[in-house]
Amino acid sequence: MEKQNDIDLLGGTAALSLVAETLKNADDGEIFIERSQSESLVFDDGRLRSASFDESQGFGLRAVTGETAAYAHSTQLTPEALKRAAETCVSILGAGRPAKIDVSPEAGATKLYGADNPVEAQGFGSKISLLEEADAFTRSLDPRVKQVSVSMGLSWQKVTILRGDGSIYHDVRPMTRFGISAVTRDNKTSGQGNHGFGGRASPMTYLTEANWKESAREAVRQALVGLEAADAPAGEMDVLLGPGWPGILLHEAIGHGLEGDFNRKGTSAFAGLMGSRIASEDVTVVDDGTIPDRRGSITIDDEGTKPNCTTLIDKGILVGFMQDRMNARLSGVAPTGNGRRQSFAHAPLPRMTNTYMLNGSRHPDEILASMKKGLYAKSFGGGQVDITSGKFVFTCTEAYMIEDGKIGKPVKGAILIGAGAEALKRIAMVGNDMSLDPGIGTCGKQGQGVPVGVGQPTLRINNLTVGGTAT
Repeated sequence: MEKQNDIDLLGGTAALSLVAETLKNADDGEIFIERSQSESLVFDDGRLRSASFDESQGFGLRAVTGETAAYAHSTQLTPEALKRAAETCVSILGAGRPAKIDVSPEAGATKLYGADNPVEAQGFGSKISLLEEADAFTRSLDPRVKQVSVSMGLSWQKVTILRGDGSIYHDVRPMTRFGISAVTRDNKTSGQGNHGFGGRASPMTYLTEANWKESAREAVRQALVGLEAADAPAGEMDVLLGPGWPGILLHEAIGHGLEGDFNRKGTSAFAGLMGSRIASEDVTVVDDGTIPDRRGSITIDDEGTKPNCTTLIDKGILVGFMQDRMNARLSGVAPTGNGRRQSFAHAPLPRMTNTYMLNGSRHPDEILASMKKGLYAKSFGGGQVDITSGKFVFTCTEAYMIEDGKIGKPVKGAILIGAGAEALKRIAMVGNDMSLDPGIGTCGKQGQGVPVGVGQPTLRINNLTVGGTAT
């Protein structure tokens, strides 16, 4: 993609002046300019099933007064489009407080990833060859593998943010995601397994033979376990959560409730509990957008704020929320660098980056040995969460019964049911094996999807409701 000065396309100095004039009576605001490329390939049933490429550009202009946000966006990077957007914002908003606009030099930020474009890193033919090779290798692992799907998603996003005070921010954001799904069958039943990886580093850092072969082996292993699985029992029982990807439950059932907008409006289960104990002293949870190359990391957020490692729960005490600029201002606190948006066509919201629980002091074997009977949930698939209440229903894609402190037979159809705030209180033991997910997560909120990371150590949660199909 040709490099261009997008502010010049919008009118250069005249564009800066127009943005300043539009925001002069607003409490806050910015123009977010974006160029992006994305490519998606799916190799299914031994052939290329789908291939798509998208290239887009546009800007979003936002002016905020109080709790009212005027937002206009366009796919045209022209002075005329910017003028129409400015007129729309001014017509929506009344007068806010006066703001001094001072055009300043570009602000610096610590780069957390490179600027290489993953879409252009390989030729189309070499991408297809990689998918074919991964498909053949996966099928060769076991004769019971009957279906394989290999997918690759690549994207590149260039953003420029001009704030009302005249400060300018730039970021170039690469992303790579690779996944393998395998279905196994025997004479009695079928099983399914999935595994993927990715992040913001150079795509060739991820798309190595060692990485995709390990992903294939893991997908097939999960699918073979499914052939042996019995129906899961139902009832209230102690649950052992594995490290890494099971942190998606923490993200969904607890993380959303710690975002600034829900708490400012009083709709979160954690509203009004700042400074209160909400979990045992073994529980510390952070949201960290500063980890190099991670899927959820951002050099700057989508409002121009540098990301932070924000402590949300410190030894069981609620100490922080994730804030964008508007909710931070209305709450009288500092923004935390969590203002994120799906694209130029969306206004920013307080969103998670990489959210995870820190290590505890217990060895995973010690935690397992402490459980007389229960369920070991090693991996999760889909689920449903009520963001405001934290009530969740999550399906286990790989789970086992625990008998006398040992992992027993695999089970299928296990569903974890509960509420995030209550589940926090039931965490009895925290392991010392924290790991992050392999780089595959996407978070949805108000119709917007953004890349995120999750993680946790091994956890024991007492008396959690498990739904099952055993009779």
